Amino acid sequence: MAPAGALLLGYLLGSIPFGLILTRVFGAGDLRKIGSGNIGATNVLRTGRKGLAAATLLLDAAKGFAAVAIVEAIWPGNGVLAAAAAFLGHLYPVWLGFRGGKGVATMMGIVLALHWPCAVVFAVVWLGLLAVLRFSSLAGMTAAFSAPVSAAFFSAFDIVLPLLALALLVLWKHRENIERLLNGTEPKVGAKRA
Repeated sequence: MAPAGALLLGYLLGSIPFGLILTRVFGAGDLRKIGSGNIGATNVLRTGRKGLAAATLLLDAAKGFAAVAIVEAIWPGNGVLAAAAAFLGHLYPVWLGFRGGKGVATMMGIVLALHWPCAVVFAVVWLGLLAVLRFSSLAGMTAAFSAPVSAAFFSAFDIVLPLLALALLVLWKHRENIERLLNGTEPKVGAKRA
C-alpha cells in the first residue's frame, strides 16, 4: 500500500498545471498557445505577467516539496518514490495529454524536501546563471545536474542516483533548447521570442 500510495499521491500533486491554471484564471490566455507552449514559469513570463510567472515557479516548486513531505509523514521511507512520481506528473500530466513542463522548479522543491543543503546549491546555481547569462534553459539544466553532484559532496549518497535520473529527464525535456543553444538561436529571458 505505501509504495502505491506514494506513487499515486506524488503523481497527482505533480500533475497540477499551475502555470496553465493561473494564466487562465487571470486572463492571460491559454499558455499552450503562447511562446514555446510550455506550462512552466519561463513561458508564463512571456505573457508579460511577472507576478504570475513568480507564482508559477513557487507553486511548481511547492508541489514537488509537498509530495515528498506529505508522503514521508504518512508513509515514512517512501519520499523518493513520491519525488519521482511528482516529477513525472509535472513532465507528463495525464490531464494535458502527457504534455507538461520541463521540471526545473518542481525538481528544486523535491531537492529541498529531500536534502535542503543541496537545494541551496541548486538555487544559487540556477539563479546565478540566469542572472549572468539570461538563458533560462541553460541555467535550469545546470542547476538540475548540480543536485546529484552536491548530494555526493554532502555524502547524501542515497539520493545521488535518483537526483541524477531527474537531471537526465530535465536534459531530455530541454533537447530542443540544447539544439537552439548550439545554433545560437535560443532566446534570452526578457527578449521577445521570434
